[in-house]
Amino acid sequence: MEEDEEINYRYDTQLLIEGKGLDEDKIKDYFNKNLVGDCLLVVGDSELIKIHFHTNEPWEMLKYCSTLGEIYDIVVEDMVRQSAGLQG
Repeated sequence: MEEDEEINYRYDTQLLIEGKGLDEDKIKDYFNKNLVGDCLLVVGDSELIKIHFHTNEPWEMLKYCSTLGEIYDIVVEDMVRQSAGLQG
């Protein structure tokens, strides 16, 4: 990341959701309408979805995703710290 590049959304948040009847499009729609961030990726099938999202409020993403099924492999990295050369 270039030094002068502004980070609008501090936390690179990733997780897996395991459940039944998961729907990529419904999850994307919820994120787009209710959560603030960028770089959204939602991929998978009806039983396993991987989500990647940059946000300033990762807890809101976790709260929503936990209503869909079991969440695991949760990673929240602080991109501001990383860009300063610190552990994220």
